[in-house]
Amino acid sequence: MKSRDDVLSLLREKGIAYESVHHAAVFSIPEMEESGVPHGERIAKNLFLRDDKKRCYYLVSVRNDRHVDLKALRHIIGSRPLSFASEDDLHSILGLGRGEVTPFGLLNDTEHRAAYILDSFFSDGIIGIHPNDNTETVFIPASELLSIMKENGTESSVIDF
Repeated sequence: MKSRDDVLSLLREKGIAYESVHHAAVFSIPEMEESGVPHGERIAKNLFLRDDKKRCYYLVSVRNDRHVDLKALRHIIGSRPLSFASEDDLHSILGLGRGEVTPFGLLNDTEHRAAYILDSFFSDGIIGIHPNDNTETVFIPASELLSIMKENGTESSVIDF
């Protein structure tokens, strides 16, 4: 399983510039907002979703103030009905716990069971996400995150929410 240190090492190895901010453990966007982390508008809300047959999983990163309509998203991505994945699925597929949902968890998905969906809001700038540990937030260019996903073999798409 890729740890926080593994994620940061990967960023350094690839020469990806990032800003790192340490904070108390956070489990929700309101807690994140209270933590005083800079670039608040660039912090992603990350959702781990599954279809009703538990065949397809999706990690979705959206702007933190966006409401995600699962029925509308289903039609955009051509999925069966969507719901939130269980904490057990989160742990077994991404190696993450509650409050740690992050695209970097997809690096632990060796079977590539989950696809990545990025809000187009981030596509031209930075995105703030946890490095597989909810006591830190890293800000990296979203384009670099998508490159990491591609190199990992993770199916990724950018959509307009």
